[in-house]
Amino acid sequence: MAWLFLKVLFVGVTFSGLLYPLMDFSISGKTGVPKPNIVIILADDMGWGDLGANWAETTDTTNLDKMASEGMRFVDFHAAASTCSPSRASLLTGRLGLRNGVTHNFAVTSVGGLPLNETTLAEVLQQAGYVTAMIGKWHLGHHGSYHPNFRGFDYYFGIPYSNDMGCTDTPGYNYPPCPACPQSDGLGRNPERDCYTDIALPLYENLNIVAQPVNLSSLAQRYAEKAVEFIGQASTSGRPFLLYVGLAHMHVPLSVTPPLENPWNRSLYRASLREMDSLVGQIKDKVDCTAKENTLLWFTGDNGPWAQKCELSGSTGSFLGLWQTHQGGSPAKQTTWEGGHRVPALAYWPGRVPANVTSTALLSMLDIFPTAIALAGASLPPDRSFDGLDASDVLFGRSQTGHRVLFHPNSGAAGEYGMLQTVRLDRHKAFYITGGAKACDGSTGPEQHHAFPLIFNLEDDDAEAVPLPRGSPEYQAVLPEITRVLTDVLRDIADDNSSRADYAQDPSVTPCCNLYQIACRCQVV
Repeated sequence: MAWLFLKVLFVGVTFSGLLYPLMDFSISGKTGVPKPNIVIILADDMGWGDLGANWAETTDTTNLDKMASEGMRFVDFHAAASTCSPSRASLLTGRLGLRNGVTHNFAVTSVGGLPLNETTLAEVLQQAGYVTAMIGKWHLGHHGSYHPNFRGFDYYFGIPYSNDMGCTDTPGYNYPPCPACPQSDGLGRNPERDCYTDIALPLYENLNIVAQPVNLSSLAQRYAEKAVEFIGQASTSGRPFLLYVGLAHMHVPLSVTPPLENPWNRSLYRASLREMDSLVGQIKDKVDCTAKENTLLWFTGDNGPWAQKCELSGSTGSFLGLWQTHQGGSPAKQTTWEGGHRVPALAYWPGRVPANVTSTALLSMLDIFPTAIALAGASLPPDRSFDGLDASDVLFGRSQTGHRVLFHPNSGAAGEYGMLQTVRLDRHKAFYITGGAKACDGSTGPEQHHAFPLIFNLEDDDAEAVPLPRGSPEYQAVLPEITRVLTDVLRDIADDNSSRADYAQDPSVTPCCNLYQIACRCQVV
């Protein structure tokens, strides 16, 4: 267990103090072309139409729009699932949830996380000589060895799960604050009775909880500062770096600094979108002034907007899922309609990624893993299959060809979590199951199974309004191929080295800065 002690000793130190002196920044391995730095910024619950470059009605993303004009914008880019944990697991493994074991979200009391036999992007790049950092929302397990510091990240600063999974003193909008702790000397307190309706939301730096509850009103700026600090120090180290930033934006509760006088309209969402855009701009500016020529910056989102939050949710643009809205419920987050998984995506690398290019290639968050590994000159982990592809040729303008087939896992609105019952084949999309998530009006759409799938031609009907007639030549021509590719992937998954996540829960693993968990409240920084 000596290695474990050394790991804990290493990751327990703070970033601004002893992190880099304890690390070996010497360059090892092959000489020649330097390995690129990789920055991945992942927005939370951001709609495809929340990016101004995608949707003219959006005017609040000036920095992202500038990045689009200076790089490549992907208009047919998809999250690997339509909810938090599965999407993030696929980003870091290049594998669908049926392979990596993460099919639905982890809880505050979750014992497990992303299975330990799954290899993360950070672990691969760490072995290839990269210094690695994760800033922001993790949501892939926080207990024991599931913590980011044990999954390939040398440095971690952020919250272990979503920003609505614990109370705060600065709650923003759509979430209540923590009730104040009673003033007392601690005598006579019932240790079984907490002074919160929820456990306060923790902020970690490496293995240490440095604030509980976290101050949401300053969190975005702290993320920006930590990201800028990491880029600066890593850029002077002589080693390539991986920075993964999991934003709190645009997940509720929305917190804007300074607070708005009249928040209960679309102005709050727009202000929060501008705050997120500013954060991304600060990170990009630091890349530009320190490592511009050798850094790939990739921006995307984990899933579509959370429609049940009404004016606090984003825009799906033209991807309206009209067939489902007529049945009831939302066709956005938690569904396999386009609004649930088609997300904004940008790539920026001056001199390598061509400027002001719009790519129509069918791509996925699953592709970030193999693409980054290929660019780093590393090798994919052996003895397992991957669902992503190396998109380097698309990134560098040599091709417009991405996937021919994508699978969209069930993500909560209908069917068993993680199961593959929605298939994209070129311009066609087939649903063997449909259902609507909770909408703004509180309605949900009924789960419906389709022995003969609903098939839409997205080229002619991106709003998914009218399925092809079952007897039409187009339907009859595409159905056999859809059936075949679905059968093939399910057979491949059955034969693969797949994992299973531990979704057991135990209140004792709830993050708490107080060793005795009498009251989880502390402000170290």
